[in-house]
Amino acid sequence: MNEAFGTTSPWLTFLLVINLILCIYPILGAMFWFWGAVSYTIFRRHDELAPDGKLEREPFVTIMVPAHNEEVVIEDTLNYLLNELHYHNYEVLVMDDGSTDSTPAILARLQKRYAKLRVIRIADNQGKAHAFNIGMFFAKGKYILSNDADTIPERDALTKYMRYFESPQGLNYAAITANMDVFNRSTLWGKSQTVEFSSIVGIIKRSQTAVNNTMYAYSGANTMYRRDYLISVGGFRQDRATEDISIAWDHTFMNMTPKFAPDIVFHMNVPETFRDLYKQRKRWAQGGTEVWLTNFTKVLFHPWRFRYVIPMLVDTTLSIIWSFFFWITSIIFVLLMLHFAIMGNYERVWHGIAMSMIFINFQLIAGIIQVLAALILDLNGTKLRYLFFSPLYLLFTWIVNPLTIVTTFVRAVKTILGHGSGTWSSPKRRGNGNA
Repeated sequence: MNEAFGTTSPWLTFLLVINLILCIYPILGAMFWFWGAVSYTIFRRHDELAPDGKLEREPFVTIMVPAHNEEVVIEDTLNYLLNELHYHNYEVLVMDDGSTDSTPAILARLQKRYAKLRVIRIADNQGKAHAFNIGMFFAKGKYILSNDADTIPERDALTKYMRYFESPQGLNYAAITANMDVFNRSTLWGKSQTVEFSSIVGIIKRSQTAVNNTMYAYSGANTMYRRDYLISVGGFRQDRATEDISIAWDHTFMNMTPKFAPDIVFHMNVPETFRDLYKQRKRWAQGGTEVWLTNFTKVLFHPWRFRYVIPMLVDTTLSIIWSFFFWITSIIFVLLMLHFAIMGNYERVWHGIAMSMIFINFQLIAGIIQVLAALILDLNGTKLRYLFFSPLYLLFTWIVNPLTIVTTFVRAVKTILGHGSGTWSSPKRRGNGNA
């Protein structure tokens, strides 16, 4: 008996440790990102631009706008890009990816008005990555800014991008991702996502930069790429759900340096209904899993060669495992509580609920610390008033995000096996209004 116990005891201990790590994973993650952001503030804040700096020359830039059925927002966006930016040496290249609404007619009319506007028409909708890959060979600029059809950059954005690229350390930058600011904050979901984007951008990207000088994902709506570095990794993966995540990992595997620039601000529209938001997060979750499946074995068989990718891979692995762990244990917990309630063992029901509330409260406190730090760091604390909406964001993150990973896992596996599709459909849009 003792011999048997001695044989199984190390495995039991190992399983208990893994179980504990998974139980407190959200707390560990929140604290890790918090201290990573503190490290960024102490050691890497000097990497940001000096506010009084000047740009000696204006390299030619291509602003690429992939578009599919964007009749609601495309005209306002292009009028802004072609009239309001404090930069001169640039073009706007719209990749019309098989639009079937009035987008082509709007683009034809605007082309007559603006000499800087060029349009490439793709007959059939084949996806944003496909459109971008075609566009980068038509682009005249050495630098290409990916700008979504519903996204508005600040007027000095191109100047700031070029100041980063033209700096001594900028010679190694493959891409620069800017700071996202939610434009449509009129709904509860919009206000909650204001907190979310501050938390993701303000904390996680700063932490990734401070800890490993890398980035898990670019922002597809506001990243400027060095054109040669796009071509050198073969462009975007066209059969992936999220081309911006894939290209960030591809750059990292090639030892190319990304840059997060929190002082460059873009204004974006976010989903305003739970249905649209859930659909968006399913796409993000599938894309993240696809990247994980694509790169896991490469790191596993060549750990030293790809040692700089290991933190990214470990975090993604834990996120996926925890998502399954969360939903499996949640279902088991509910079934057990129902069983005890039916059997009349209300003490066990009360004990189970009390223990779960302890874990939830600790997770909530850790999450609020992370969000509070993010709101203080992001844009000098101007979004602190949205802290009130952080519980909704945190609950959504803990409940819905793991669900999207679980429900899209099989689809991600099919994509890796060659059955993926890059086609896209635009969400319901509201006008950008006046930026």
